[in-house]
Amino acid sequence: MAFIYGRNDIPVKPVKNSQIAVLILAAGSGTRMESELPKVLHPICGRPMLFHVLRVALALKPASIGVVIGHQVEIVKKSAQEMFKECSISKPPQFIIQKKLLGSGNAVLESLPFLKKFKSVVVLCADTPLLTYESLYSLIQNHQAHNNLATLLSAKVSNPKGYGRVIRSPLGEVLKIVEETLATPKEAAINEINSGSYIFEVNALVEGLKEIGAKGEKKEHFLTDILEILRSKGGRIGVHLTPNSEEALGVNTRVQLAAAERIMNRRILERLMLSGVTVKDPASVHVDCDVDIARDVIIEPFVMIAGKSKIGKKTRIGAFSKLSNVEIGAECEIEMSRLDSCRLMDRSEIGPFSHIRPGSVIGPKVRIGNFSEVKASRIGTGSKVSHLSYIGDAEIGDNVNVGAGTITCNFDGKKKNQTVIETGAFVGSNVNLVAPVKVGRQALIAAGSTITEDVPAKAKAFARARQVNKV
Repeated sequence: MAFIYGRNDIPVKPVKNSQIAVLILAAGSGTRMESELPKVLHPICGRPMLFHVLRVALALKPASIGVVIGHQVEIVKKSAQEMFKECSISKPPQFIIQKKLLGSGNAVLESLPFLKKFKSVVVLCADTPLLTYESLYSLIQNHQAHNNLATLLSAKVSNPKGYGRVIRSPLGEVLKIVEETLATPKEAAINEINSGSYIFEVNALVEGLKEIGAKGEKKEHFLTDILEILRSKGGRIGVHLTPNSEEALGVNTRVQLAAAERIMNRRILERLMLSGVTVKDPASVHVDCDVDIARDVIIEPFVMIAGKSKIGKKTRIGAFSKLSNVEIGAECEIEMSRLDSCRLMDRSEIGPFSHIRPGSVIGPKVRIGNFSEVKASRIGTGSKVSHLSYIGDAEIGDNVNVGAGTITCNFDGKKKNQTVIETGAFVGSNVNLVAPVKVGRQALIAAGSTITEDVPAKAKAFARARQVNKV
């Protein structure tokens, strides 16, 4: 047996989800975001808000998921389908189109053909990305244990501005929810707010929807009105008060978007630190939600790690580094550098002030030094590109030394050409390698040379004018 949170005297059975659907409301236009991008697709820690709500909905393992869309239908639908595909979910969500954006009640009304197949439905808002599985699980448990017709998730906050207020009786029963625009001064002073998350018995929901009317200047239908209607008919309305008020944060403006980003980033960093990652200054470090970091990694201040990055054990990421969609091996050192869509193998060192661009595979045991750039190149074991060099579209073998100021001249004005430097070659400082060109095994290129032809293995290449001293 499990127990309701905070009520150990009431045993409840495990949640039965085989007859529960989830309905996600994602139709709003989000005018206060002042954006051409649909509000629900604005990213938080590397993923759209809608993705975070979909992920927590999937964790409940419902019988089905419906998504109500209305604003920029095709864009939102395509994005949601891509999210499901990435999560390897074979059964796609059912999309319901809200023809006129007339509020949450109207959105659910449009969803009735979908909902009538199920006994219960969890209703979530796509602009509440901070919801957790634990709270929704407790919400469902509470609902089932008390045989409620409807149960809402509430939170107590210090500043309830902008949210609907939960009105209770002297005995603590939920009487109704009042939208802020319709609240009296006394009601507006209440600090318990509606999170916008509910679970309904579908039969009761259908009956309640028949009676809700339009309110306000926009003639909208509020889903919250159903609670008062059901209670007036003698139905039991429950509430689960989340102990973590952050979950109720709705995102309607860029200011709230930034607040949600900070909270989610803090959660990610806390999870990483508890798993064995050292984060020197969590207040200045940003890590996206899909990043995978192994134990004993050290992250110094002012670091950003984005996308689907993976960091191996005992790697140190130095201050002011930015990593996006990278795969970093074990025991690497990255110092004040930028890495994009590349792979860095074990015990390699980058920086300071280096840029590793997409398509590059480096290492193991490679050193890319100060102010160097590598693009779409492969650099073999133990090689060094120590200072002020540009390596583009190149294949560099093992144990190659690339001297300071070396440039692969890979673009001829029409196309990119490849440079090949084979194992053991030594390239002196300030060398220009005009591609396409190949430097053989253990060849040596003198400093200051401009190489336009292949250099055979073990040969010494000089391509510079003879020095003349005049007095």
